[in-house]
Amino acid sequence: MKPWITPIDNGVRIQIKVQPRAAKNEIAGVTGDSVKVRLTAPPVEGEANKLLQKFLGEVFKCGAGNVKILKGLTSRKKLVEIKGILFEEVVRMAECSSSPKE
Repeated sequence: MKPWITPIDNGVRIQIKVQPRAAKNEIAGVTGDSVKVRLTAPPVEGEANKLLQKFLGEVFKCGAGNVKILKGLTSRKKLVEIKGILFEEVVRMAECSSSPKE
């Protein structure tokens, strides 16, 4: 079992480490117990959180409405729940060194 992902009914929960103010939006792979996500938005007034939901919804083709931040609204480490996605698809996408870019 992978420590950064937990399967749930009709989706997954993922531990994510966000790097705000990056040059581009991308999944940067798995680092330890979390998936590293780089975002162009600054960590101000929830901008990075909104972009994280939108970006993950686009990457996994499930829509931003199916992406919910459960823990870590004010932290770089977050627990995110994604509905309407297969466990295997998330593992494959996160472990690849590149992903669809926004």
